[in-house]
Amino acid sequence: MMVPGIVYLVINNYLPMFGVVIAFKDINYAKGILGSDWVGFKNFEYLFKTADAYIITRNTILYNGSFIILNTVTAIAIAILLNEVRNKLSARFYQSVILLPFLISMVIVGYLVLSMLSAESGYLNLNLLPLLGIEPISWYFEPKYWPYILTIVQLWKSAGYLCVIFLAAIIGIDHEYYEAATIDGATKWQQIRAITVPLIAPTITIMTLLAIGRIFYSDFGLFYQVPLNSGPLQPVTDVIDTYVYRGLMTLGDIGMSSAAGLYQSLVGFILVLLSNFIVSRRNKENALF
Repeated sequence: MMVPGIVYLVINNYLPMFGVVIAFKDINYAKGILGSDWVGFKNFEYLFKTADAYIITRNTILYNGSFIILNTVTAIAIAILLNEVRNKLSARFYQSVILLPFLISMVIVGYLVLSMLSAESGYLNLNLLPLLGIEPISWYFEPKYWPYILTIVQLWKSAGYLCVIFLAAIIGIDHEYYEAATIDGATKWQQIRAITVPLIAPTITIMTLLAIGRIFYSDFGLFYQVPLNSGPLQPVTDVIDTYVYRGLMTLGDIGMSSAAGLYQSLVGFILVLLSNFIVSRRNKENALF
């Protein structure tokens, strides 16, 4: 039964790793990958010597760092609330509604956001802002709003997935703990703080470590499709992935793109090892490995 999964894992995750060599070559399609000239770390200069290197790195880390914190806190809170819903039909309905955004394509999400923010026909400009006495805003030309817009969209789309995982962990907690706490006079908040959160701490730690491993990766659709690749917004929406994509479309150099991918993977791997080491020093049971 494991064979199909293992075969898929090898083909999809491990065989492509041989393509790492592309990051160190000046790819010539006539010569092929192995026959192309070796250029060492020259492709990595594309990321580190560009004038935008600081901006894209800063945006990537700050956005993903805030996403990790907000997603985790929000997902735990929603999971605890869903666990209190006793009606099975209602619980399933709420779970489906919360998970649905995660299943929607980011392209569709981009057009949903456009329907809200369009300068000519958006709901905010036509309906909401006039009620507040605010002039219509050209959202796609105002960078100052987009750190908040992107954070809200990402939270709306991704919190449901983590919520389901945390809810499964909460459901697995023995109810005798809560019964004993109730007999002792513990309030709901005290039960959450002393029972629920500590017992799902291993799950929280694992999901956080996995997220830290991808802190240098960004949701391409979120930063490219949602802002509609608007030029004026690039100072606050440009991250490593979108910057490399634009470079690839402009220069057509897959060596530079491969170098960026390798850089992201190595940094993520190091961060996972470091974070796991810190966690293992505090509590080995909560560590990933």
